[in-house]
Amino acid sequence: MRISEIFRSLQGEGLNQGRPCIFIRFAGCNLRCVWCDTTYAQSGGEEMTVNQVLDRVWLLNGTHICITGGEPFLQREALLALLEKFSIHGYSVEIETNGTLDFRDAQQYASICMDVKCPSSRESSDLSLLRQITPRDCVKFVVADLADLRYAQAVIAQYDIRGEIFVSPVEGSDRRAIAEYIVEQNLPVRFQVQLHKILGVR
Repeated sequence: MRISEIFRSLQGEGLNQGRPCIFIRFAGCNLRCVWCDTTYAQSGGEEMTVNQVLDRVWLLNGTHICITGGEPFLQREALLALLEKFSIHGYSVEIETNGTLDFRDAQQYASICMDVKCPSSRESSDLSLLRQITPRDCVKFVVADLADLRYAQAVIAQYDIRGEIFVSPVEGSDRRAIAEYIVEQNLPVRFQVQLHKILGVR
C-alpha cells in the first residue's frame, strides 16, 4: 500500500477531537478539492506492507488510530487487510473518507467519518452513502460560506443521517457568520473548528 505519512498527534476534529491519536495517511486521492490542506497526499507516498505499517504504529505507542488520506478506500484490499490486523491487536480505529466510495465492508472494523463535499470544494460526494452511516459513525461538512451551509442544510433535510453531524469552517472563512447561521436555523449539527490548526500541530 502507498502511505504518505504515519505520525502521532491529537485528533483535531470529529467524534474523537482532542484525543491522542496515531494517524496513517494513505497516499492517492480521486478528488481535487479547491481548499485541500493535504495536497501532498494526493499522489506519491511510500510503498509499505501491512507488517511494516503495524511495526511503525507499534513504535508510536498508542491505542487509537485514524486512517485518512488522500482517500483510503482507493486501496481497499490493503486497507481491509490492515483493519483485520488492527482488530486482532485491539486498536480502536476511525476512517476519514471523502464519501465517493462504498465503505460498508470496513464498518465491522472501524467507525466512519464521511466528509460530504460542499459546492465550494468544486467536488461532490455520493450522497446515497449517507444511508450507510450508523450511530457510531459521523458526517462532516467543511463549509466556506453560507451557500455551503444551505447545501448542508438541504442534504440533512433529505437524508436520515443516524450518526452525529459536524460543520467545520474552512480555514480563513467567516466562522462567526457560520456559527450564527447554525444557531439561527437551529441546525442539528455540532459546530467544530479544527483543533490541530489552532494548536499549530499536524
